[in-house]
Amino acid sequence: MNFLDVLALSIIEGLTEFLPISSTGHLVLASKLLGITETNFLKTFEIVIQLGAIMAVVVLYMKKFLSSINLVKKIIVAFIPTAVVGFIFYPVIKNFLLGSSAVTLNALFWGGVALIGVEWFLKRRKKEAQNFGEITYRRAFLIGTFQSFSVIPGVSRAAATIIGGLVTGLDRPTATEFSFLLAVPTMLAASALDIYKSREFISQTGSLTLFVGTVLSFIFAMLSIKFLINFVKKHDFTWFGIYRIALSALFWFFVK
Repeated sequence: MNFLDVLALSIIEGLTEFLPISSTGHLVLASKLLGITETNFLKTFEIVIQLGAIMAVVVLYMKKFLSSINLVKKIIVAFIPTAVVGFIFYPVIKNFLLGSSAVTLNALFWGGVALIGVEWFLKRRKKEAQNFGEITYRRAFLIGTFQSFSVIPGVSRAAATIIGGLVTGLDRPTATEFSFLLAVPTMLAASALDIYKSREFISQTGSLTLFVGTVLSFIFAMLSIKFLINFVKKHDFTWFGIYRIALSALFWFFVK
């Protein structure tokens, strides 16, 4: 990868990580468009630069983490399903799913359909939980179960957790912010596991590339989080669903 490749992928990661449109899916498709050769290091890069996005959440939500031990416990409970699935299926995810445009495009399309379907369903529901105190351990575990499907590239961790939150009765702002918080242990564990498993592929030059990518990801993730928080106060997720469907169709017909 050259510097422009690193710049493009890092910005895409930062901007899309917390939007329900799949950052991994966008990275896979962007790599195809840019003609970047698929290597073990590229796959590691796409995972590790998520650390920048994690730090954006930590910086913006540190007070929430420190103010409620119960919230931290619920985040840990929600993290368990993905931890189990990710650890067991790590070789399959890394060697077969990551980099597959067919898997990514299908996941993008059907994830978009799911977002639109959930929003249609929500119009029939009246009462919604509107704060973290209303998130029970059972609800947290269910949201985490939804998140475990995001090990498939293109599904989107943000979309899976937000849909899980909405389906279990949270309002949009609460589901969105819980998705942000749940990202911290999930993405930290994914990055740490991949760094350990792929340490033989990371040279000194590679370490610098990962550092630059992580910093850029952090900057643009900050912007993305603030945008989404303001967006969900007035809008639903239907347009994200439409975007996912349109993007997958464009790639199927004109790129793949």
